[in-house]
Amino acid sequence: MSGTIRTKGGRGRLGSVLSGLAVAVGCVLFLGGFVWGAVLYRPFTVPTDSMTPTLDVNSRVLAERVDGAEVKRGDVVVFNDPLWGSSPMVKRVVAVGGDTVACCDAEGRLTVNGKAVDEPYLRPGMGGRTIASDREFSVTVPEDSLFLLGDDRHTSLDSRTHLEEAGRGSVPRSTVVARVDAVVWPAKGLLDRPTGFAGLPGGVSRPGPFTTLLAVIGAGGVLVFAGAAYGPVARLLGRRPDGRRTGAREGAGV
Repeated sequence: MSGTIRTKGGRGRLGSVLSGLAVAVGCVLFLGGFVWGAVLYRPFTVPTDSMTPTLDVNSRVLAERVDGAEVKRGDVVVFNDPLWGSSPMVKRVVAVGGDTVACCDAEGRLTVNGKAVDEPYLRPGMGGRTIASDREFSVTVPEDSLFLLGDDRHTSLDSRTHLEEAGRGSVPRSTVVARVDAVVWPAKGLLDRPTGFAGLPGGVSRPGPFTTLLAVIGAGGVLVFAGAAYGPVARLLGRRPDGRRTGAREGAGV
């Protein structure tokens, strides 16, 4: 009696084990990345054009959950102050408690504690000239407060609008709920950290873990795909042109 004896080598068994391990690790990274992101970030939609060109109308952003005490000059923050409105707002921090912020110097720039600040993110006005504000002001920010301006200084309703109130336009740090880290739609990626404030005491904030988060999710997806594809690819490569498996061994049976 003749027949075909099929054998399965150790290499095949090792490949199956490794592919299963890759899928398991990939699932942990992929799903864990999304859970980690949900814990660290909050999604927001920008409803107005006050932050153009940095944030377009209806931009989808991811904002890192932070304590107001962590906020520094130059940060774009989401805050909720009942005196400003009933819904969360997005503005840029240009001065913190104890700062004297004024506008404008001879070149149309904002000054913080007498130091001129370059703000390349501002939207140009009529004639292409960029100025930090179309109205003059000079304010000392109360302790534990923030002075906030939009990047479109021609349309933004911000701290300048509230100068006559008790806080001189500032909002308490406690009103901050998150710091914008990345724009996901349209896909602009991480926000640039403004260098104009870097020379002031405290410097500027570091980017959040958005890039690391994407890398973890991406690596997980690759591992899941590679592990799941191993079996079908191995079976396809293991067949001879006549349709028989290369691991088959012909012989006589008794």
